[in-house]
Parts: sequence; C-alpha cells; structure tokens
Amino acid sequence: MFNKNRKATEPVSSATLGSKLGLKSSETESVSDAESWLSAELAATIESDAALRELLAPVHRWLNTLSVRNHSEHTLTAYFSGLNQLALFLRGKRLTWTRCDKRQLAQHISQRLDEDKLALASVQQELSAIRHFYGWMIEEGLARINPTTGYQLKRSPRPLPSIADVDLLTQLLDQEVPDTPEQARLWLRDKAMFELLYSSGLRVGELVALDMADIDLSDLRVRVTGKGNKTRLVPIGAKAAAAINRYLPHRDLWVEQMDNALFISEKLGTRLSTRAVQQRLKVAATRAGIAQNMYPHLLRHCFASHMLSGSGDLRAVQEMLGHSDISTTQIYTHVDFAKLTQVYDRAHPRATHAQNDSDVT
Repeated sequence: MFNKNRKATEPVSSATLGSKLGLKSSETESVSDAESWLSAELAATIESDAALRELLAPVHRWLNTLSVRNHSEHTLTAYFSGLNQLALFLRGKRLTWTRCDKRQLAQHISQRLDEDKLALASVQQELSAIRHFYGWMIEEGLARINPTTGYQLKRSPRPLPSIADVDLLTQLLDQEVPDTPEQARLWLRDKAMFELLYSSGLRVGELVALDMADIDLSDLRVRVTGKGNKTRLVPIGAKAAAAINRYLPHRDLWVEQMDNALFISEKLGTRLSTRAVQQRLKVAATRAGIAQNMYPHLLRHCFASHMLSGSGDLRAVQEMLGHSDISTTQIYTHVDFAKLTQVYDRAHPRATHAQNDSDVT
C-alpha cells in the first residue's frame, strides 16, 4: 500500500508503484521514476480507488515497456493522461478494457470534446494513445478487439506554417556585429546557431542536444538525434560551417566540466537550453529591425520551404527534416502553392481580382 501519511508533493518510487500495480521486480527496476508519467497526486488517487488501480495496472505495464524502449517522458506522460481519462470513464460505467466497444469509445470522446472542452488536437492525441495501448493488449493476449479500429475523428485543416522570405533571413543573419565586446562574442555563438538551424533544418531541441562529436566541418555534415532517438545525417551549408568555426574558440574558453555540448552558455559554461536559444533569437531579430515574430522553428520551416522551392525533391527534404511520414513534409508544398495562387490572382485577367466585375450575359 502507498503510505497514507505521504505528502501530496512527495514523489512515489517506481518500486512502490510497481508493487502496488502488480509489476514484477524486473519490470520496476528498469523504470527510473514512476513520476515520469505519474504525479504524487494521481498516485494518491489510484491508491484510494481499487477499481481504478486495477484498470491502470496494464497501462503501467505498457508504459514500462515503452520506457525501456527510450520513449520520452513527454510521450509517456501524454499517453498516461489520455488512458487515465478513459479509465475514469470506464470505472464510472463499471466496465473493463475488454468491454469497451466503439459505442463506449464514442461516448468518451464526445465527453472529452463537448463537456471537457478539450481541443480536437488533444483528443486526437488521446485517441492515438488508446489505439496503441489496445494494440499492445492484443499482442499480450489481454484483449481481442481494438475499439479504435476504423474509428476516426474529423481532422481540422492543418494550418500552414509561417514562412519568412530569403531577404528577411539575410537581414537577420548578415546583421552587423554588435558594438560591445560582450555582445559581439555572444553574437558569434548566436549566429552559428541560427545559421545551423536554417542551413540544416534542425528542431531547436536537436540543436541544443548536439555534441562536438556530432559536427563534421571538413565533410560539412551534422549527425542529428531526432524524435524517437532516430539519428540522421544532414548537410551543413558553407556559411553555417564558417560561423561555427568562428564561434568554436570562444566555446573552448567558456566550457566548464568538460561539457561535450556544441553550444555553450557563456555565463554557466554548460549546455545551452532551448529557452535560451528562443530568447537570443528574439534579441537578434529586434537588433536587426525585424518586426516579424522570430522563433527557432520558423527557421526550420524556412529551410523546408526554400529547399522545396529550389529543388522540388520532396523525399530528400523529408530525409533532412527527419519526418517519418511524407505527408508531414507535403505541407510545405502547400506553402509554395499558396504563393503561386497569390501570383495567379494578381496576374491572371480572370482570376480572383476580376471576380467582382459584372458578368455579361
């Protein structure tokens, strides 16, 4: 049993949680901390509710399996949250996982949308967790039917990503070096980061995770660890390589405790955070006189759009971006088509701008 005198904020150990949920010792030992997907408050709720605890036991076994496969804490937490909501729904109706059919699932999803006012994207994420969980249960012989099979939510139109044109990026990246020595040093690092984000289409999390060993400036390539711990090799542009070379002597002066990170905080001497990169980009944009909101992922969007505009090679861009599904990459073809439509509307005599004219009958 969980200790009833435990404070609400005190974390629950994985061994205690595993014992409570019926996990084998070998399964609990491989989970570093149960709080990676379960808060102390939720642990207390589970402790006091036998029916909910029984429903969640296979969920924790599944999440433990995923944690061994190096799924991120963010993924595990999101999966648990979605399945915990369905478990609460089933407990309220005195149902088990195997007695949840499409009708029950539809009721739950409708409740999440209409009563809980959850965004469609969040409900889609929960549905994905439920689908994968039932797939695992079937593999384990714990269920025979996946109620999510054939069940789909109507997808909302995916918004097109914001894109900055090449001139705006030139204004950002080719701005003059700041006057003060301190800001000039920081700009050498910041310019190297922004050049690499745009040159190779990295996510900001991928950028800050880079180690010195990941960069090969002689062969102009970088080894990137993306989602799902998948690695890919991406080319580096000549300007990005030159900017990194100018930054490296300063990095060597700043680094503390033999940190292997490529991008280092001057103040701390350790790996730079994603938040710091976001803040530095806004500072650089303001200094360059750019009014458009600048954020690291915008540089990735620009990389994808400009690469597609110049090459038309969707598969190559997919590989460089690290997209597992080419449909994710295809959204950038719509960005280009949107520009094409604007040109068409301005130029063609019978396009949009001419539709206000009265038709002659």
